[in-house]
Amino acid sequence: MAENARYRLPLNALRAFEASARHLSFTRAGMELNVTQAAVSQQVRALEEQLGLELFIRLPRGLALTDEGLALLPVVSRSFDQIESLLQQFEDGHYHEVLNVSVVGTFAAGWLLPRLSHFSDLYPYIDLRIMTHNNVVNLAGEGADFAIRFGEGLWPLVENTPLFSAPHTVLCAEKVAHKLKHPIDLQNFPLMRSYRKDEWEKWFLAANVEPWRVKGPVFDSSRLMVESALLMDGVAIAPSCMFERELSAGNLVQPFDISVTLGGYWLSRLKSKPMTPAMTIFQQWLLEESKKKDHV
Repeated sequence: MAENARYRLPLNALRAFEASARHLSFTRAGMELNVTQAAVSQQVRALEEQLGLELFIRLPRGLALTDEGLALLPVVSRSFDQIESLLQQFEDGHYHEVLNVSVVGTFAAGWLLPRLSHFSDLYPYIDLRIMTHNNVVNLAGEGADFAIRFGEGLWPLVENTPLFSAPHTVLCAEKVAHKLKHPIDLQNFPLMRSYRKDEWEKWFLAANVEPWRVKGPVFDSSRLMVESALLMDGVAIAPSCMFERELSAGNLVQPFDISVTLGGYWLSRLKSKPMTPAMTIFQQWLLEESKKKDHV
């Protein structure tokens, strides 16, 4: 019975109601729908008769919604918005599937963005939407299909798939690197650090030097940290694989061949979220790209 009732849905009347409710005017609604004011008024009246109630209070100059009209409007508007959004995905005779990916900023700029044109060429009908974060992400709250972040893959309530490790090392400008003959020389420069407090300490131990207290600025992004080091003639500790373009161009230098593994990049998704075709394609492509030896 409910299924058959859909054939009786007064779609034209609902369109007339929704436009009239937005404009609070039959005349302006008619202009939007390219029909006469009388046609809009007639459609709305037919809807009111079908429902057995009034949706508008007719005023000398315009309209006002009744309580019933106020209750109906958001439902109708939301439904039309969803239909319009879906129809827009059928452009050029193809279905364009939307994929929302939340990505830690350093990974986005240092690894993903240079590869996006390749992905778009392979899968032109996947509408990839990138949102950046600094390792704090709420997949459900942000409506993201995937999140890419740095760490040890221990985030709860999500399925975490490893992409690749990202060893951290010392990075700085060339003029600073010339003055660094031994790791102990780092004491003479401002050392940039992240919210992970043990990064420098672990690097010092890997360099066989006694750790000292680091007092430099704290950043929630490795990319901002490196940029700050260049501007302040300081030194950053960051994953070198995210800065291979800058290293190749000579804009950034790795003064010591010493690295320490502090984690890696992971692809996360909610366990409760079913995989869509676009999600499957993106995950397979990302895993294939991450296995390639080059990271540029």
